[in-house]
Amino acid sequence: MMRNCIAAGLFALAALAAPAARAQDRVLLQLDWIPTGEHAAYFSGAARGAWREQGIEISLTRGYGSGDTVNKVAAGTAAFGVADISAVMAARARQNTPVRAIMQIYTHSPHSMFVLRSSGITNFQGLEGRRIGITPGNSHRLYFPEVARRAGTNPDRIVWVNTDASAMAALLISRRLDAAPFFAIHHYYQNKAAQRAGEEIVVLPFVETGFAIYATTLMATDETIQRNPDLVRRFLRGATNALTWANANQEEACRLHVQRNREVELDDCQGSLRATMSYVFTDHARQTGLGRQDPERLRFTWEQVAASQQIDPAWDYRQAVDTSLLP
Repeated sequence: MMRNCIAAGLFALAALAAPAARAQDRVLLQLDWIPTGEHAAYFSGAARGAWREQGIEISLTRGYGSGDTVNKVAAGTAAFGVADISAVMAARARQNTPVRAIMQIYTHSPHSMFVLRSSGITNFQGLEGRRIGITPGNSHRLYFPEVARRAGTNPDRIVWVNTDASAMAALLISRRLDAAPFFAIHHYYQNKAAQRAGEEIVVLPFVETGFAIYATTLMATDETIQRNPDLVRRFLRGATNALTWANANQEEACRLHVQRNREVELDDCQGSLRATMSYVFTDHARQTGLGRQDPERLRFTWEQVAASQQIDPAWDYRQAVDTSLLP
């Protein structure tokens, strides 16, 4: 009897002395599009436990465009989202949607025009009189007048052709379009398809005209930021870890990504991830700090968003951003 009491006492003391197991917060990260190599850092980070070590059990789901991601995060469907900063700013300015960018991922926009080398088009001036595919509301079309102005191109001489997004690359490769708008990040696998048809895709990046605006961010609602700043801090530490590790270990990151997304080929993932990281780990990011923004580029970004979407440029765009919880 005495021995049992001593054992029970020791067990109770051991239980008190042991560190309490940390409960894992379960959060959903809503992506902006289907999982390509562009998202390998998130999937490999989740597989490696980059968020688990921060007390977060994360799950990821595909997106349907930045506007849809903003709406789902605002509605509470997901705690965090991957979305273009233009969608965050526009939603807040137009509908007072209570969302903010909490970490800048792309320091400049990957907006580009893809053309075939065989077309002879080598710059934006060469697009005059040519047929460019476009989809309704496509941000490439909205930003193009400013890009054309900087490049000395007459935008009134462009022939825009409405097409289905899923058919855009095939129409370009078959020469039924002269140019098509894509993020430069997707060049590798689109060019691989072109090479199978005996063609080669050349990229005309908007940024080469000086059109340097911020793009993809991580975002959350005002309520999450204000009521649970500790969760946001831990989520951002996990994201920083995931991005940094994927940049240094791109092949392994893609192997983990492909394990989860079987439809993605390993070399396509590596091509996209390599391009993606050139928008994340830049000289600009080294100057501002990873995830943070330069006030001048943020102002220029808002000017372009406001002008392209006909929003009052006097609106205070800074209320759509809060990077104060970054590590």
